[in-house]
Amino acid sequence: MVKQQTSSVVDGRIRCDACPVMCYIADGKTGACDRYANEGGDLVRVDPFTIIENTVSEGGKVVPFLSQEGETWDGDIVQANRSFVTAVGAGTTYPDYKPAPFIVSQQVEGVDMVTVVTEGIFSYCGVKVKIDTDRHIGRECEPVRVAGEVVGHVTTGEYGSQMMALGGVKHLTGGSKKEGRVTCDAMLKLCNGEAVEMQVDGGANLVVQAAKPPVINGALEERMRVGCGSATIGMFAKQWYGHVDEVVVVDDHITGILSEHQAGKLLDVQPTGIKIRGRRSTPGRYFQVAEPGTGWGGTDITDPLSILEPFDPKVAKPGLTMLMVSTTGDQYGYYVLDGELKPQPAELPEALHESVDRIAENCEPALCSVLFMGGAGGSLRAGVTENPVRLTRSVKDALTHVSCGGVPVYVWPGGGITVMVDVSLMPSQSFGYVPTPALVAPIEFTMRLADYEQLGGHMSAVQPIDAVQGQAGRRLRGRDDVPWPTDESHFRWKDRTGAAPPATKEKT
Repeated sequence: MVKQQTSSVVDGRIRCDACPVMCYIADGKTGACDRYANEGGDLVRVDPFTIIENTVSEGGKVVPFLSQEGETWDGDIVQANRSFVTAVGAGTTYPDYKPAPFIVSQQVEGVDMVTVVTEGIFSYCGVKVKIDTDRHIGRECEPVRVAGEVVGHVTTGEYGSQMMALGGVKHLTGGSKKEGRVTCDAMLKLCNGEAVEMQVDGGANLVVQAAKPPVINGALEERMRVGCGSATIGMFAKQWYGHVDEVVVVDDHITGILSEHQAGKLLDVQPTGIKIRGRRSTPGRYFQVAEPGTGWGGTDITDPLSILEPFDPKVAKPGLTMLMVSTTGDQYGYYVLDGELKPQPAELPEALHESVDRIAENCEPALCSVLFMGGAGGSLRAGVTENPVRLTRSVKDALTHVSCGGVPVYVWPGGGITVMVDVSLMPSQSFGYVPTPALVAPIEFTMRLADYEQLGGHMSAVQPIDAVQGQAGRRLRGRDDVPWPTDESHFRWKDRTGAAPPATKEKT
């Protein structure tokens, strides 16, 4: 547990100033956020302060048995001597005039570095949810509800995925108290990797959990689509050629027809006289063949023949064969035209089984991705420097690297420091809340010590990493798939020779 500076004590109760709620906490009790407690008169941060450690030998170099100085080898095979102080469990900067809870210096490849860490209170924050499925979950802009309260909306769908925008300041504080509490709780669970059940008005019931498959209307999704109907035609046309006369790939976006498609033309697939409902886009590509739904290819159909008009008798012939398949390979049917040119179900030939299986094989597993998004505002930047705009400029100039729980973030262009991060890469239980309501998320700013001084940083609060490591309540191995926070590739100040440039000059 990390002790925090106590602002005031009244009748044995500590007044916590970690957020605007300003709880009075009795001995042995926690504040409303369950993040701070009174332990024998000391205000302590309840969750463990977290440090991540690099366990990979730098550059893959062989470990010598003797150091260059001739000292004996200490037995450290992996040379796991790099640590990074995250903001998880570090404490909060609020109110704005305080320096960040930890401002830590260390030397990286001969360069003096500093990392400023704090758990930011994000009133302006939300989560973007990507759900890998072609099943219709609801129309764009339809409200998304949790426990009956609106917490966000369906937003623009992306290739093979449905998207949601949840949270945001208007749901947190712009509606009823219950709406704010439910929104905050749903975001907290999603960001901490827990499952949340939600409903889309006029659409689906879903269970969403980061890095897990979605559950849609009670059914666990297994895969996302291989592509739209047109793309599927292009990918697999050669595998169908010579085994079937016509292929229809049913898709809510673009339904593909092999004989009309350019891929079919290049393979010299002959016209079949097929006619399909929908709006023709370009040859072999049709929009709006059916309404969106949870049936074939993200449409509302269960019978694929319902999208067909009668075949052209001037072109079609009895015995013509046709494969109809969805973009995931989950649904398929094989048909033969009878004497009246009507498709009749038939057993799928073995030669086509492989192509249907290949479609399914090329579909990636269906997953839910949860990205936390927030704006670093007042107390965050003031905890770094007395002149906050300098931090913003330094981040935009890539002199300062931003991370959340040691994980690199995407910094949005434009004004401010608006960040987005994949929560599945972060340490477990990285997020908290305050009952204003708002989420609490870790954020770290890493830069050269000389640049930090130029920013007007709180130099008197800088302490070496050796002094901080003893306070860590949790040590985690850094993930192999996450770049190390102090890697030089994050920064623009390394020139091609690897030398560090002069300190940043103040902008005017």
